[in-house]
Amino acid sequence: MNVVSLEQAAAYVQSGTRIFVQGAAMTPNTLINAICRRHEELRDVEIISIHTDGEVLFAQEPYRKAFRINTCFVGGNVRKAVNTNQGDYIPIFLSEIHLLFRRDILPVDVAVVQVSPPDKHGFCSLGASVDVTLPAVQKAKKVIAQLNPMVPRTHGDGIIHIKQIDALVEVSEPIHAYPVLPISETEAQIGRNVASLVEDGATLQMGIGNIPNAVLQNLGGHKNLGIHTEMFSDGILPLVHSGVINGACKKIDTNMIVTSFAAGSQKLYDFIDDNPLVHFREAAYTNDTANIRTNPRVTAINSAIEIDLTGQVCADTIGSYQYSGVGGQMDFIRGASLSEGGKPIFALSSSTAKGVSKITPFLKHGAGVTTTRAHVHYVVTEYGCVDLFGKNLQQRAKALISIAHPDHRETLEAAAHERFG
Repeated sequence: MNVVSLEQAAAYVQSGTRIFVQGAAMTPNTLINAICRRHEELRDVEIISIHTDGEVLFAQEPYRKAFRINTCFVGGNVRKAVNTNQGDYIPIFLSEIHLLFRRDILPVDVAVVQVSPPDKHGFCSLGASVDVTLPAVQKAKKVIAQLNPMVPRTHGDGIIHIKQIDALVEVSEPIHAYPVLPISETEAQIGRNVASLVEDGATLQMGIGNIPNAVLQNLGGHKNLGIHTEMFSDGILPLVHSGVINGACKKIDTNMIVTSFAAGSQKLYDFIDDNPLVHFREAAYTNDTANIRTNPRVTAINSAIEIDLTGQVCADTIGSYQYSGVGGQMDFIRGASLSEGGKPIFALSSSTAKGVSKITPFLKHGAGVTTTRAHVHYVVTEYGCVDLFGKNLQQRAKALISIAHPDHRETLEAAAHERFG
């Protein structure tokens, strides 16, 4: 093993290089911030990643002058920088990010990752974030890594040999954990409404947050559910332990939980550690529509920032302000719609915390269409569920108004009347 000092590892990054940074719970902040502390001697270093977590100095003064952010998904720690001239966002499906590396569209000079200690054969695990990290590591000219005994050793694609890593820095620190927050009554009602659409034997895709957790809390009476998702969090654990989630009806990866990354509490990381029930695959596999549609009754539960009266979904911008990213939403919405008995679902509160309706006559000026109206089927708020599939524009508007917040229905009806007569 080439164990070096933090400073020696950071020296692998030179001016003019492109570095990939592993994300989510596995963000290697110690190593990344050591690179950032060389900001006075570095210039024009490009950082590509998906969502990263924790404090990243490259998005802050005075470090930011040496770095350019070119991200495939925007998290809170880089949001301000990406919406200025320091960074930018690449609109791309999670299922296709690997092509940027494998086709040398964005060649990676240095991949910065975090791994478990090697086993007796010399193999390390990429832990809870395989997603697009694996192809970046495979194609990078150099790989530097935090070697961390607190990284869970996961089964699946994310295994790399110690010889593939050019420099290792030893750390011992918890990976990023995410709190489980109390569920509001609005979220609980949305959870009940979505759960009413889930059938026994369904294959689930859902992310992190209170609405997915509220749905999962209402599935205790179901049978033979499966998981094929881009990520999961703590909400699935009670259903796994009770046997509700067992993957028995899945046609591929039967009896297995399949994901590309996980983010949650230490309890979740203990669950995935050396657990052959959970397979971490790269996103090119988990988010491949051909794989998703193979399983029966795929039920994909996604969120939206706003939906217009024709069913267009904006989930990654607030007007022209880049808030998050396209991610895997379209991968799973399309995969679910093509699955036998599948249900693509958008679940959202009817209004924001400030009382602004999320069902709107038109998307905000500059907003991106994350999912087209032709792809949208089920939309769920605390006021009910509607299915837009096969409905014309006027019928869609009427259906969506029926699940909007009562305070906004009159305004929406007037807008629909003005548009459609």
